[in-house]
Amino acid sequence: MHCSHHLAGRCRSCTELAQPYAEQLAAKQAHCRSLLAAHVGLDWLPPVVSAEAGFRNKAKMVVSGTALRPILGIRDAAGQGVDLSDCPLYPPSMQVCFPAISAFIVRATLDPYDLASRRGELKFVLLTESPDGSLMLRFVLRSEATVARIRKHLASLLAALPQLAVVSVNLQPEHKAVLEGEREVLLSAKSRLSIGVNDITLHLRPQSFFQTNTAVAAKLYAQARSWIDEVQPASVWDLYCGVGGFALHAAAAGRVVTGIELEAEAIASARQSLADLAASGRDIGEVQFASADATAWALSQPNSAELVIVNPPRRGIGESLSRHLEAARATRWLIYSSCNAESLARDLALMPSLKPRRARVLDMFPQTRHYEVIVLLERG
Repeated sequence: MHCSHHLAGRCRSCTELAQPYAEQLAAKQAHCRSLLAAHVGLDWLPPVVSAEAGFRNKAKMVVSGTALRPILGIRDAAGQGVDLSDCPLYPPSMQVCFPAISAFIVRATLDPYDLASRRGELKFVLLTESPDGSLMLRFVLRSEATVARIRKHLASLLAALPQLAVVSVNLQPEHKAVLEGEREVLLSAKSRLSIGVNDITLHLRPQSFFQTNTAVAAKLYAQARSWIDEVQPASVWDLYCGVGGFALHAAAAGRVVTGIELEAEAIASARQSLADLAASGRDIGEVQFASADATAWALSQPNSAELVIVNPPRRGIGESLSRHLEAARATRWLIYSSCNAESLARDLALMPSLKPRRARVLDMFPQTRHYEVIVLLERG
């Protein structure tokens, strides 16, 4: 991938860009294999490759400069803004949106937040694109002071970007390295961005999490579904279920599926996707979603599911849940999807009765050292 910002030293976010893509992928595979080397007989499936450029479905742009000349991108080591509106990680369909967003910032006189003086309002612009081209746009502000001006000029933005489906403001008043706050103010009639993944439509609300690489995420869900259909469990838990991607891919006639996620917004999205599937006439068995802490919920259940899926944040599932799953004799299979193979290896060491049988590296994050790995475990 060619990047003028990397060559000029303006941005080093793509830490592995100088390495040919095939070598990047081989290095990730080798790294993951080394961390799971203790598991003898583990069958490694071919890694899932990604497009080298244009694969990101979400842009997280720091806003700097001034209200008359806003800069969307990052801040360099000296705190100066770097314009990344033409970053090659974003598809052209997203890149062409940034000039219109910048023009809107000027029109609404949204002062970028200045770290040194702690003045200004607009901190970040977050843009998410669905495979069908629809967009979700979020303005992260320090306060409500400029929300009225955004509302006043919103029609001009919607005219410039008719593909905008969802627009909102997120309020993040604190002066610290936190991307967004708890409160969201919806400005558009629609509250959800629809994302087609395989044969399922997922719904993202503004604060919902979704993988940044839609094409590779689809292959991740498809791999899990393939393993689930192969072993045919009667019951499935999807812990840390997010907007329900794994749970909905696991849904099938005669199967009981439960998705658990702490974030209530994500559960609302999952329930909407479930309603869509039910309305389509597809036989999806018994599926339900609940908002709860995954570990606390699992430990409170009188019985476990035959197959459990976990897709935790980088810290992993931790000791309490690992030991609970180890002791849950009713759980015959575990599918562990991880974005951090180091925490994955620690968790697997606490579950010696669940033997890793198959694993696959998925390159969700080209040009970096990060990757996703999915592992199928069976009780030995």
